[in-house]
Amino acid sequence: MEQKIRRDLNIGSNLRRLRDNAGLSQEKLCALLQMRGCDIGRTTYAKYESGELNIKASVIVALKKIYNCTYDDFFQGLDQ
Repeated sequence: MEQKIRRDLNIGSNLRRLRDNAGLSQEKLCALLQMRGCDIGRTTYAKYESGELNIKASVIVALKKIYNCTYDDFFQGLDQ
C-alpha cells in the first residue's frame, strides 16, 4: 500500500525568528530547554526549525517561558 505524505503547516520559521530575537544559538537554547526538563538535542531542534519534525507541545510550553512570549507568536502568519 502506498503511503501518502501530507504536508502540514509548520512553525519552523517562527521558532527561528524567536530564537534569533532572543540572541540564542541552537546549542544555548537546547541547554536552556534541558534545564527545564526537555531533553532536546541541537540536531532535533534544527529539524523543528526546518520543518522536518513536528515540535512537541511540552517544548512549546518551555519555549514560551524562555522567550517570555505568547503562544500566538509561535503561530504568527500561519492563518494566511
